[in-house]
Amino acid sequence: MKRLCAPSWRLWSCRDAEFPAAIKVYLCTVPCDMRRSFDGLSMLAEHVIGCNPYAGHLWLFSNRRTDRVKILYWDRDGWAIWYKRLEAGTFQFPFVETGRKEIAAWELAVLLEGIDLSQGKRRKRYSLPAAKQEEEREKAGKETGTS
Repeated sequence: MKRLCAPSWRLWSCRDAEFPAAIKVYLCTVPCDMRRSFDGLSMLAEHVIGCNPYAGHLWLFSNRRTDRVKILYWDRDGWAIWYKRLEAGTFQFPFVETGRKEIAAWELAVLLEGIDLSQGKRRKRYSLPAAKQEEEREKAGKETGTS
């Protein structure tokens, strides 16, 4: 597992990340245009979510179809964006008129893994065809020296 320490942490993989306790995760509960980049998303963080975008927290944005997610954060000396587009399925994203919802870091990990907390079940995700998965396993076995 990757260890992250504030304020110089970097979000490389949400699946492996451990966030400091001081990090807050804010969802923008209004669908966003995924063409927005650093300035547009930071403006949404400030005016729609109502938070200081330079605070070092994570701001999560999704499109109307909920198949894309962007995470914006300030990293010591500039903006960083983590972007995920699903090949199949959707994220369980709560769209409401309030503009923001604060969630825990573990809930972010669960949301990105496709688990629907309201129903307690995993949502549909893309997976490689069986032949391709077998090739990947064989390739991994050769790299580690096992077969």
